[in-house]
Amino acid sequence: MFGVDLGLREAAVTSDGQRLKSGHYRALEAKLGIAQRANKKARVQAIHARIKNARKDAMHQFARSLVNNYGFIFVGEVSTQSQINSGRAKSVLDAGWGLLKATLRYKCHEAGVWFEEVGEAYTTQVCSCCGEISAHSPKGRASLGIREWACDVCGSHHDRDINAARNILAVGRDRLDGGIIVSSER
Repeated sequence: MFGVDLGLREAAVTSDGQRLKSGHYRALEAKLGIAQRANKKARVQAIHARIKNARKDAMHQFARSLVNNYGFIFVGEVSTQSQINSGRAKSVLDAGWGLLKATLRYKCHEAGVWFEEVGEAYTTQVCSCCGEISAHSPKGRASLGIREWACDVCGSHHDRDINAARNILAVGRDRLDGGIIVSSER
């Protein structure tokens, strides 16, 4: 079992610390801009295809490694549209959350692995060790720059994304314990 936190700096971080980098667009951004300003439509299409293929390949490899190693996968339920409306559209779309979730979903289905999206409210703020919300935990948009923090209650030191993934895993486990029937048919 493991949890996956979707993000912008890294497209995904798992509860055991694996990271899927985002930013496939950034490496070719300058070339794309030059081709767009020169009105070279074929070159623009070729660069977009390269970006798409690089993102798709990275997500398929990441998803396959997860499906091969785990029987239950819980992913944080993120609203892409609300993130786009908040002014981070370029980063959100480049991260490719929808593609990653769809890829994980179908690979899990083929392999007989349980896949579920769970609510991720307060997962970055709650300490994954003691379950308390510390005064030093990241809160809201103002604290997006806080990448690491320490819990005042138990003294645990956390990476923001790994902590969120562990809390997503805990929410997923609670849902399984609460009576969701696990079977091979979905």
